[in-house]
Amino acid sequence: MKVNQFQPYIGKEEYESIKECFDANWITEGPKAKEFSEKLCKLIGCKYGVFAPNGTLSIYLGLKALGIGPGDEVIVPDFTFIASANAVEMVGATPVFVDIDKDTLHIDLEKCADVVNKNTKAIMPVHIYGTAVNMDSLMKFAQLHKLKVIEDAAQAIGVTWNGTHCGSFGDVGSFSFFADKTITTGEGGFVCTNDETIYKQLLYIRNQGRLNRGSFEHPEIGYNFRMTDIQCAIGLTQLKKLDTIIEKKQTILQIYKNNLHGVNGIKIIEPVGNSNHIPFRVAILFDRKITEIMNYLSNSEIETRTFFYPIHKQPCYISCNCLKNNCSDFPNSTYVYEHGLCMPSYPELKESEIIYVCDKLKESLHMNENELYCFNNNLDPYMQMK
Repeated sequence: MKVNQFQPYIGKEEYESIKECFDANWITEGPKAKEFSEKLCKLIGCKYGVFAPNGTLSIYLGLKALGIGPGDEVIVPDFTFIASANAVEMVGATPVFVDIDKDTLHIDLEKCADVVNKNTKAIMPVHIYGTAVNMDSLMKFAQLHKLKVIEDAAQAIGVTWNGTHCGSFGDVGSFSFFADKTITTGEGGFVCTNDETIYKQLLYIRNQGRLNRGSFEHPEIGYNFRMTDIQCAIGLTQLKKLDTIIEKKQTILQIYKNNLHGVNGIKIIEPVGNSNHIPFRVAILFDRKITEIMNYLSNSEIETRTFFYPIHKQPCYISCNCLKNNCSDFPNSTYVYEHGLCMPSYPELKESEIIYVCDKLKESLHMNENELYCFNNNLDPYMQMK
């Protein structure tokens, strides 16, 4: 049995939705984009929203609209996809990395207080693996230190904190519609805000420095950050499937929990406090390092994925001015990378496939590290011990 890490939940409905764009002879950003944007704003609970070509550029747009630029610093969790930091660098500012809480995988506000200075202008909470950051505490922290808040909610469509949708707490919220996200348009991003002034800045920046198309007067410097109606038609179809996708993902998570209940040496990441849970990934922490476990599962044709590589260790950031503390101050992001695996969790995953994954996982945990290494490399464990 081969079990893929992920595959998008798309089918003939998405294929048929594109036909309407061709029938109307409108394939660039137009009526489908307007409808998709309105429905996303309603879902998220924001007044305004604009599209971007991808999630990285949606964060960039948000930062740019907030006036973040050269000389400014933005607090970013060390445990996130590198795009969170890269978008800060794109606007000319400096991402400053902070460790996470090992239990929640979210940014550690106590560590954030250690790096705040006169150059700190914003903080970027990242809602990881379909769970919400404690936004009550984070917003209080931001208000105390007079920081702008840009939420990286790339993995958080449908995810709420205390009943309020992620991405609607801060000055701006950023979403991604990449192929592995809860809903997808292939590539794509969305930036939302409740501030009309910020919204106008978003419009200028994404639309060649003008509020409306069709004009050749450009009051400000801007760029082309539009999406197409073809993508938005797919997005509208995906939104209709959102409740089904959420139900399937939560069912998959429960099957994993049922089959791994009582297994020593593992912890399935779950939300805390007032967060719901729409598992972007079924994320598991192990008491031991995961290299040989991952190899064992791979040899059983099960595709897994590590947790995010700590950004402070990324070669492209090692020599930058992003580290306000010594690298030893990131023990939690380092630990979870070395001990965490994401299990297959796409909506069409079959129960038999999940049981197969769990059985193989339990087999690997019944071996010690030396036995696993030898099995994966076709070696005699007794000879290795000698």
